[in-house]
Amino acid sequence: MAGNSIGRLFRVTTWGESHGMATGAVVDGCPSNITLSESDIQQELNLRKPGLHSSSSARKEEDCVEILSGTFEGKTTGTPISLVIKNRDVKSRDYANLKNVFRPGHGDISYQRKYGIRDYRGGGRASARETAARVAAGAIAGKIISSAGMEVIAYTVEVGGIQTEGRNLADIGGNALRCPDIEAAKKMQDRLDEAKQKGDSLGGIVEVVVKGCPPGLGEPVFDKMDADLARALMSIGSVKGVEIGAGFGAARMSGSECNDPITPEGFLSNNAGGILAGITNGDDIIIRVACKPIPSINITQQTIDIYGEPVTISIHGRHDVCVIPRIVPVCAAMVRIILADHLLRNQSANGSKLFGMKDQVT
Repeated sequence: MAGNSIGRLFRVTTWGESHGMATGAVVDGCPSNITLSESDIQQELNLRKPGLHSSSSARKEEDCVEILSGTFEGKTTGTPISLVIKNRDVKSRDYANLKNVFRPGHGDISYQRKYGIRDYRGGGRASARETAARVAAGAIAGKIISSAGMEVIAYTVEVGGIQTEGRNLADIGGNALRCPDIEAAKKMQDRLDEAKQKGDSLGGIVEVVVKGCPPGLGEPVFDKMDADLARALMSIGSVKGVEIGAGFGAARMSGSECNDPITPEGFLSNNAGGILAGITNGDDIIIRVACKPIPSINITQQTIDIYGEPVTISIHGRHDVCVIPRIVPVCAAMVRIILADHLLRNQSANGSKLFGMKDQVT
């Protein structure tokens, strides 16, 4: 199976399955002398782990990360960093009745037709469990980009059709859905509770803002910053759409409305979402990520078995009602990984060093 790595200079490879012994990542290309501890990574993992929200899976995973290589005396050495997150609360027997059945909305049928074999226990490699490794790697990327003054902020702007009306970023940590609008968060929670009671699931939208991004990151023509960001975010299992800046709204604008006027003080608007011609322009990067509903639902669905015979199924077990809020740190992680890769590529291209004195990064 190919396609498990992302990045050029800052390269991340994830491995592991939902019901295997562990999942993890190998991070190659991280500069040396960056202060890094397991607690730095754990802070991000704690935002993604199950059981923190009433609509999330009842699976109890502490998601404790171990750094196996690539650090010495609390600093990166420049060698590959190997990360492991062990699976503790595995209940494979819950999937025994699905062994010969393709679940609607899941990758079961696609994997079977491509490889002739699949791990039906929780979806194997296609499980959201894989994203824990992304978050761990993204925490390391965050250390790199923060040294350049960049900050990535991700939050919920829509769940089940309920949208935020404001963006008070100070409110993100004040509710379980990580929403910047407290009143909207309450309505979202009501919608989630209703869906859970019906045995159904909901989709949502995550917004990611990058502040402090310097101009000049991104490569023409096929390695544009917006292209790489979209690719990275679309690689998350439940993501079905990505838009940057005005996004699809730009298709309904005239040129005079869409163009961002430029003054000596900067841009007067940000329909470009901080990226022009695939290269960052110094403005905030603004991204929205559309996530589909969780496919595992208790409502009876029509499908087929491995013999091609029609069957109906109702899926029971430990499943989220919505990927939000657990997908929020995953989106942030993928953005950090792309930014770190392009930052290192930019530094390499212009011959300058990313870090000066070794104690600059903490």
